[in-house]
Formats: sequence, structure tokens, C-alpha cells
Amino acid sequence: MANKVKNMYICSQCGYESPKWYGKCPSCNEWNTFEEETIKVSPTTLSNISKKSLSNSQPILLKNISTDSEERYNTGLSELDRVLGGGIVKGSLVLLGGDPGIGKSTILLQVCKYLGDTLNILYVSGEESKRQLKLRASRIGVESEKLLVMTETDIEIVCEEIKSEKPDLVMIDSIQTMNFSEISSSPGSVTQVRECTNMLMRTAKSLDIPVIIIGHVNKEGVIAGPKVLEHIVDAVLHFEGDRQMSYRILRAVKNRFGSTNEIGVFQMTEDGLTEVENPSMMLLSGRPKGVSGTCVVCTMEGTRPILAEIQGLATTTVFGNPRRTTTGFDNNRLALLLAVLEKRAGYFFSRLDSYINIIGGLRLDEPAVDLAVALSLISSLKDTPISEDTIVFGEIGLAGEIRGVSNSQARVNEAVRMGFRKIIMPYYNLKSVKAPTNLDIEIIGVKNIRDAVQYLG
Repeated sequence: MANKVKNMYICSQCGYESPKWYGKCPSCNEWNTFEEETIKVSPTTLSNISKKSLSNSQPILLKNISTDSEERYNTGLSELDRVLGGGIVKGSLVLLGGDPGIGKSTILLQVCKYLGDTLNILYVSGEESKRQLKLRASRIGVESEKLLVMTETDIEIVCEEIKSEKPDLVMIDSIQTMNFSEISSSPGSVTQVRECTNMLMRTAKSLDIPVIIIGHVNKEGVIAGPKVLEHIVDAVLHFEGDRQMSYRILRAVKNRFGSTNEIGVFQMTEDGLTEVENPSMMLLSGRPKGVSGTCVVCTMEGTRPILAEIQGLATTTVFGNPRRTTTGFDNNRLALLLAVLEKRAGYFFSRLDSYINIIGGLRLDEPAVDLAVALSLISSLKDTPISEDTIVFGEIGLAGEIRGVSNSQARVNEAVRMGFRKIIMPYYNLKSVKAPTNLDIEIIGVKNIRDAVQYLG
């Protein structure tokens, strides 16, 4: 049977296929996401290959499945293990994304440095030559004797090599460079990325070999390729942070084997990525003293309490409409808090430019940071510094009330450990908090935003 060639329009966001172009995707409702691709359909398509690979799969009773030998590979980086849920699970498929130059390939080589002495690792690179890999590995100090390096972009050859070598761990750098010969579209296209990931997923599950793949990001900062790519894999990790800064934050967007609320903090050095065991101290280093508009908040990232500095600035606008600019905080949430401050507390920001900046490249989306954001703006508006030993947390409702938050005891313990002696928190959390008796700690419970302003200074 001769090969058939047809043109299809595929949505780059959700992978929806259509024989004609749409301005708006009928599936995900995104605009201008359709891309034209030429697809060659042959008798030996992926559907036939998948049927052959699944022909030996037989149903089995759930009670007869043993998990006694289930184990995780420790990566040697406790921050990475925390985000993964305790280590790399056998047979898992992990997608690691982030901006160019943020440290994706570096962290994989550091994992090879630790595991390469005990495990057989296959590192597949479609972007660098073997000599380039050797130079980068030497700079980091990777001298593992069981590390196999392969420079190949054909996914079929890569999967055959995995089946023949049967390594303990496979790393793909990156999925956008891989291609499937049965598909005529160029590498990195929606179809190529989806089908190459499917082949790796089947290989990983059938051989019980963990696979880590690197994914590029687009200009919006999300992982390039169809959204279905994130549904195929078991875990999606994303590097955050500015390349101009030395600190990197690794966050789990999806994790079938652990929590998605955990984060790992790293610092980029000449020798690679080093772990930051005390993120609170790192985020508070260099905090200005006696300056208005700065406030410290305790936020929860999974099970870990982290102290972060929030800077607010309110200044007279020179535009017709005042600006609302945020870095590391939701812009819509800022607009909501400004409306509450005007209506419920009597602080008018309607003719002022308002800016919020989260120090250290951290992104905060927890409601418990509302009170700290509001107090930093009020401090800037009144030009009144907040006491250096004061820490704040609490959620603000539309009525101006301060609502209770979770893990209040853990937040207080972290604040005390870092030397803070004045804690402003929701009144409704007071009964569940116990302060150390041997220290002079002042815990203040507030019911609304007006009460919180009285304790500034």
C-alpha cells in the first residue's frame, strides 16, 4: 500500500486536529494556535506499532500485583528528591522544563555524577556533540564509569538502544530534537513531540526503566508542545527564576508519585547547581532596614514554611490610568486587594501607581500572603517602616476581614527560628498556636485590616 500524504491543522496548545484552519480552537478556545503540518500515513504507523507492543499485555488481578521491590533512586540532591516525592520511581516518565540556560542539562549531569557509580545511565543528547558533552561534564566534575553518552535524534534508534542496553536510567535532552521517521513533519512540531513522548512512555513502562526528558518552553513561559504532552508523563517539573540571578526554584506542576506543592531551591555556581538548605535565610538576605514598603510573610510550599520579603510601592501616577505592576504575584489579586483597602480601610490608591515585588524570584499564589501585600502598600503610602522583627500572614476577604490560614503553628515556628519576635496573624488561628515560653514572642491576632494597621511600626 502506498503512503498517503495529507495536510492537517493542529492546535499547538491542546493537540486538536482539523482538516481546515480555525482562528479559535474549538477544543481549548485559544486564538491563533493552529499550525499546518504534513502527515504521511503508511501501513507501519504508530497505531500498528502500539498494537504489537501491547499484544503481550494480559490483565492481572490487582491483589496479585506485588510492590515489595518498589524503590526510588535517590538523586544525590535532596531538594530534587523532595520535589519528586522521595526520588525517581522505576518506570516513571519525568518532564523537566524551563527557560534556556536556567540549568536543566546541568542538573541532569549532576544526577549522573551521583548515580553513575552505581547505576547504568544512558544520556541521549540531540543538541550537543559528544565532545561538547564531555567538556561540560568535565567542568561539573562528572567522571562516572557507567555513564553511556549517545548523540541521536531518531527516536526509534534511541528506543532500540534502550531495549538492547537496558540501562537503569535514561535521560533525553531534549524532546523537541527527537523525530519519528514515519512522520514527515519537522522535529519539534506538535505531532513529533507527542508521538516521540508516546514511544518513550511505552518503552519506560514495558521495561520498568525511569526516563527523564527535557522540554523547551515557548515565549509565554510554558512547556512547548501540545498540552497533551503533560498528560502523558508522570511528573512535570519546572525551573523558575531569572537567568540574571543565581537562584533557581524547581517546582512540580504535576506529580503522580508525590505532592505538587513542594519546591526545591538551588543556587547556580561555577561548579553547577548547589542546594539551598535554608531558603528563608537566602530570601531575606540583604533586606533593607528602616525603609517603608517592605514586609516579611511566611508562606507554605508543600510541607515547608518559607519566609519571603514583599516590597510594595505606592507613588503618584503621571498617567491617566494608574499602573498596577507585579513581579511574582497575581496582578488580578493586587487589584482586588486595592479595592478592599479603599472600601473597607479608607486608603485610596485610585490615583496612585502600585507596584508589588517578591524578592528572590519566588512566585507566591497562596491567599495567606494577602495581609503582607496590603500592609506593604499601606506602609509605602504612609511612608512608615514596618518593624524589622515583624512577620505577617493572613487572607483578606472582600469584607476586609482577616480569615484563618492552614499550618499556622508551622509558620510561627519558622518565624521564631529565624529570629522574628512579633507575629501578626488571623485572630481565628490564635487558639491553635502555642508560642515558646522561654522567648519574648508577641503574637497578635487581628480580625480585619483596620486592626492590622494599628500594629505597624
